[in-house]
Amino acid sequence: MPETARALLAALLTSTLAMPFAGPASAQSKGGSGKIICWKDKSGKVVGCGDTVPPEYQESATKELDRRGVTRGTTESAEDAAKRKGREQELAKQKAEEQKKRAEQRRQDSALLATYTSENEIDQKRDRELQLVELQVSQLQVSLSNAIDRHNDAKVRSDLAQKDTRLAHPSLQDELAKAESEKQGIEQSIAGKEKEKEDIRKRYAEQKKRYLELRGGGGEPAPAAKPAPSAAAAPAKK
Repeated sequence: MPETARALLAALLTSTLAMPFAGPASAQSKGGSGKIICWKDKSGKVVGCGDTVPPEYQESATKELDRRGVTRGTTESAEDAAKRKGREQELAKQKAEEQKKRAEQRRQDSALLATYTSENEIDQKRDRELQLVELQVSQLQVSLSNAIDRHNDAKVRSDLAQKDTRLAHPSLQDELAKAESEKQGIEQSIAGKEKEKEDIRKRYAEQKKRYLELRGGGGEPAPAAKPAPSAAAAPAKK
């Protein structure tokens, strides 16, 4: 027990023992239930003891002792109770999220095992998706080549117009800006498709890894070894 609480309790016990005996009824009314309550400030330091907690400390933590100074019970402050409740709510939220994640993982695992019968099928599906994206990239490359030609043509005419004002045209700068924008847009589309290919490889690599884990970590069964050919019988001697 802290020194402050010990001193307060000792003073209270001393004053109680010094009171003249007033009979059972009087003792019951003055001594209450025979217990002492000590209350604390916000730092957790005991600042007083008595039969009842003062109004200004009603939301503070308390400690209940018997007349011998033995602790019989404690209560937390309203602030500590609010903090504890907040921690409990946060833990409950985290637990619910973990349960949701586990349920989603089980669903994905079931779908994975139902979709593929071997790891080769995963590779084949990945390759089909990659081929489709590669085709789209090839088409974009053709469009980019055409856009570059249009941009270069507009750039040459714009440069000539700067040297010879007779070649200037009001829409020439707009045409150049449009060609530049078109070229940049196609380049961004190609970059996006390259990123899509990376994502496809990563996604199927993760699926393949998880599939092998669910199947026990083994890969494709190795082909059975062919039996060694039996030795030909030696020709009989004549």
